[in-house]
Amino acid sequence: MKERRQKSFSVRVEAAELAKSRQYPSHQANGDEQRYAGGDRYFMSFTKGLIHNDKTGLLEDPRDFVEFRRAIDDGFIDPFTDKVRHGAKYQVVNGKIKDEKDPKKLGDFRQWEAPTAGVVHELEGPDPQAVTMPPAPPLLDATGNTNPELIFEMAEVYELAIIRDLPLNSFENNGTADAKLQGSIERLNQLDYIKEQNGRPRKVNPIGKLDAQTVFRGSSPGVEVGPYLSQFLLIGNKSINGEVNVEDGKITYGVLEINQKVPIATPKLDYMTKLDDYVDVQRGIQQPREAYDAGLRFIYTPRDLATYVHYDALYQAYLNACLILLGMGTPFDPGFDHLSGGGVAAGDPQTRRHANGFALYGGPHILNLVTEVATRALKAVRFQKFNNHLRLRPEALAARVDLVRRKNDCQIQEEIPKALSQYVQVFIDKLTANQGQCQLSTLDEICAIAHNSYLLPMAFPEGSPMHPAYGAGHATVAGACVTILKAFFDTSAVLVKDGNQDYQFKRMEKGDQLVAFRAGNCGSTLEESKIDDFSEALTLEGELNKLAANISIARNMAGVHYFTDYYDSIRMGEQIAIGILEEQALTYPTDPFVLSVPTFDGDVVRIGGR
Repeated sequence: MKERRQKSFSVRVEAAELAKSRQYPSHQANGDEQRYAGGDRYFMSFTKGLIHNDKTGLLEDPRDFVEFRRAIDDGFIDPFTDKVRHGAKYQVVNGKIKDEKDPKKLGDFRQWEAPTAGVVHELEGPDPQAVTMPPAPPLLDATGNTNPELIFEMAEVYELAIIRDLPLNSFENNGTADAKLQGSIERLNQLDYIKEQNGRPRKVNPIGKLDAQTVFRGSSPGVEVGPYLSQFLLIGNKSINGEVNVEDGKITYGVLEINQKVPIATPKLDYMTKLDDYVDVQRGIQQPREAYDAGLRFIYTPRDLATYVHYDALYQAYLNACLILLGMGTPFDPGFDHLSGGGVAAGDPQTRRHANGFALYGGPHILNLVTEVATRALKAVRFQKFNNHLRLRPEALAARVDLVRRKNDCQIQEEIPKALSQYVQVFIDKLTANQGQCQLSTLDEICAIAHNSYLLPMAFPEGSPMHPAYGAGHATVAGACVTILKAFFDTSAVLVKDGNQDYQFKRMEKGDQLVAFRAGNCGSTLEESKIDDFSEALTLEGELNKLAANISIARNMAGVHYFTDYYDSIRMGEQIAIGILEEQALTYPTDPFVLSVPTFDGDVVRIGGR
């Protein structure tokens, strides 16, 4: 036992040395916080929960932001209460800050969410400050002009609000043509950024344009193939008694079931489209819950997908995916599949292994790992959100655009920072002239659903959460959890109906039929379609990448995030998961833990010694 004790200690030291050897990056923001400080009222920074002016929607007193930033940098919880004035407790009346008297506004205000989580240490994987994200797109690009990338991603969020109630089945080249979606695509293709993409790339078609098969899809291999929705947000698996099958959309969780259908948020009902409502939300005043129609359905529209990510439990989508894959008997990574008792050998009595996986190389192993990485991802992204970037949410940037629209109002003319008026005007110039072959521009369409304003119509009454936009918590967790799934399972597996009429992600064999599922009949059922061309097969890698994109971009559909938040956050989550796997690989003294991880950029990271 003494020898075992020493060996165990040595492994822990080796893992600590590995963690110590990781280069701690320089955390760099885009400089907008400092550039538009003080008299500019930090108009390009996150100020939600502070005191806001009722006429401009801007931060009323810059000193509140200074105290907010100081509380963040100090890293203690109490100063957020003791030193920082909460916007729900104060109102601005005729340009003066006064105590709020309304007990409804005072009674249940919203709180900033875990603003100190990024300063804690971690005992597994990279330290929360050992990973980072590049600066978010600033207001001005390197030439000193209003940034085309920022204009484009604001246009994307506006367009997603416009098409929030379209069927997701129309988001395909072979889907039902929809004039509203085609209008969004046409307007986005008119903007400067899509032509050169000097920033985070979007998927485009062979002629460099967005189309129904690429728009709002994400950035990783396979996301552009087949249906818009990942199969893991629709299908279930076969129940123990055989009464429930994949196409029923119910996931076996032991002897219980998880229904993939979601509540139906009332279509065409958006929020925060009036200035008074917007200002209340920015003050952190609690809002009533959104309205719902009766019943449940499979995810059918962007609003349904936004509803899913409004209430999902942290790693829910990825745990569900793991349960589906385990229930289907999906093969593990070829690097250790034989150690789990699976692999090609398992099908032949002569070569079938006598031992299989469970606590090691089996179901409980992956079920634990896929959830274990989630909180590590959240801590890292909290540091980026609060301590580094403090990026304003899309709802706030849209309010800046609307403020410029109203700049000739004599009541607010003197209150609008010059830089805001000058540089945000370009958003209006570009987004009122991008109609192309359409009758209406992006902002014309927004005016029609936002009470003749340029405010961003939101899917949630409360708008964004009480933390900054960049990075995105959902996307970072998605990146970490999906990376674990891609590491554990054979990502070359494809979705088929086999000779026994069972649906599986598996290595394709003779007699297997490639298939895909979509929500049909307005989301009441799942419809199977056959795939005859192997180039259109739904691979496990593609569907997991798509799952990460769907969950992340669903937050954009709600109006609470930008594309950049998804793009950079999933990659940071990936780094965290890989770091955890590298440390875990050190703990195997006999059979090595060897696996290959396809990244979100398409290359492969190999872990463990062969």
